[in-house]
Amino acid sequence: MTAPASTTDMITALVRLREALHGAALPLDVPGAAAQRTARTEMVDQIEDYVLPRLVQIDAPLLTVVGGSTGAGKSTLVNSLVGRRVTEPGVLRPTTRSPVLVHNPVDADWFDHSRILPDLARTTGATGDPGALQLVASDTVPPGLAILDAPDIDSVEERNRTLAAQLLAAADLWLFVTSAARYADQVPWGFLKAAAERSTAVAIVLDRTPADAVDEVGGHLARMLTTRGLRDSPLFTVTEGVVDDDGLLPAESVAEIRGWLHLLAADANARAAVVKQTLDGAVRSLARRTHLVADAAAEQATAVARLREDVDRAYDDAVTKVDEASADGTLLRGEVLARWQEFVGTGELLRSLETRVGWLRDRIVNLVKGQPQQAQKVTVAVESGLETLILEHAENAAEQAARSWRSTEAGQHLAEDSGRDLGRASRDFRARAERSVRDWQQDVLDMVRREGAQKRSTARFLAFGVNGLSVALMIVVFAHTAGVTGAEAGIAGGSAVVGQKLLEAVFGDQAVRRLADNARTSLRTRVEELLDAERARYLEVLDDLAVDPDTAENLRAVSRRIDDLRFASQLAPTSAEESSLQEIAPDDTVGAERPGGTPGSGA
Repeated sequence: MTAPASTTDMITALVRLREALHGAALPLDVPGAAAQRTARTEMVDQIEDYVLPRLVQIDAPLLTVVGGSTGAGKSTLVNSLVGRRVTEPGVLRPTTRSPVLVHNPVDADWFDHSRILPDLARTTGATGDPGALQLVASDTVPPGLAILDAPDIDSVEERNRTLAAQLLAAADLWLFVTSAARYADQVPWGFLKAAAERSTAVAIVLDRTPADAVDEVGGHLARMLTTRGLRDSPLFTVTEGVVDDDGLLPAESVAEIRGWLHLLAADANARAAVVKQTLDGAVRSLARRTHLVADAAAEQATAVARLREDVDRAYDDAVTKVDEASADGTLLRGEVLARWQEFVGTGELLRSLETRVGWLRDRIVNLVKGQPQQAQKVTVAVESGLETLILEHAENAAEQAARSWRSTEAGQHLAEDSGRDLGRASRDFRARAERSVRDWQQDVLDMVRREGAQKRSTARFLAFGVNGLSVALMIVVFAHTAGVTGAEAGIAGGSAVVGQKLLEAVFGDQAVRRLADNARTSLRTRVEELLDAERARYLEVLDDLAVDPDTAENLRAVSRRIDDLRFASQLAPTSAEESSLQEIAPDDTVGAERPGGTPGSGA
């Protein structure tokens, strides 16, 4: 069989799709995410297990996977078709063993490597490891055909169900086995519906059917197949019978199925038609389902962006509030105010300021009685007050961000699974805040020292020293937006005026404004660094999700490329190939009155 001209381009596009799906992280528990995670895994598995290997080796033997419900008799059927025991029927449920692939010896090279199902280890002996693929060579299987006995699709053991679904997705032809007692079960029909949607080639075996129920049960099953898009799928019946000592059904019970499979194996055009039908259906399904995964990826990106916005809002608000509270006079209360008043003196000075804010600088300077030890007390009070302010807003931001996250299911799970106490400030935050405030105070001290480099010999500079003047600068910073004007300024504002006049007496008006702006900028920068480190705890949790906002569009672009290539290819069977399929269709199977009879779906 000649590969389509676009095969190389299609392989490239499918490899890109596989990589895009690998990168489509769907970690958040948003509505519908669980289903799309499963779909994403199934799609990657099908690309790796079937689509790419089949495209690379289009002439490989036709892989027929025998699947079905628990107790339907799959293994017995496989053994009977092969003519000897090659797979052990399960006595106890669930049966946990490796899948068994039976092939002609001349086809061994097709299967002993990782051409299909690359994640399954190869073995030639029976094993209970479901992660292994047991290979059995048998001359009774014609060249060009392989039969794979899969686990139960409705097994109570999840690993069996997952493996069964994986194997069915790797099939060129699905030989679905059911029984008179189980043919209407819901789980098998879910698989058959998926097969119809993907145009997978399917043949049905109604096994273990009492002879007197063949017409009734077979007719009902045929109607069900027709209404569910599988009207063209061959339907075989195996009547209930006694197995021999080797566990095989009478040869005549499976003769029709065996003959049909042998005819299929012998007809290259028929095999090619089955492969083309299933392969094209798989590729079409992958392209269609990719859009659903892309939608899910877009929802993930939207959810991550919303969670990020919640965090940014909480911590931006905290930075703003600290900035405002450290400039509006809020800090010039309590201990800070008391220590400052001790430094500048109380009584006449502050009483006069209430009515005479415009006193001469010299008068204020002459009244200030501050001593070095009193300046140190102001420094300590400022440190304590500023630390408390920053810690309070860090705690509030953490609580607000956590509350926002917990308002959504995805955010709640993310917060709970992060392993971090996100609802509180970091345990070491207080220590870091203390260190940062002290560093800021050192910045202020250095600013004053540099500004006074040319004034160190002046009486005014010497009277207050670097420490005293740096304390005055802190007080000015804390009342930067207090609107200090006369009696309306109050005690806090008056205290700031004293500090400002002291600084102006030493450095001048312009220098004081520049010093105050620089000190405020330094404080704001340090506060932002502190709270950004707290913000990062949340953002690291989001970054660890590895949700790329471009993933959705990447997936859609790859899907469109695959559709373009598929429409341009010649994967559809030719009329000659369709005739070959018709010729090998059984004439006397139950439901043969249905048109067609080819191994396929009506999708």
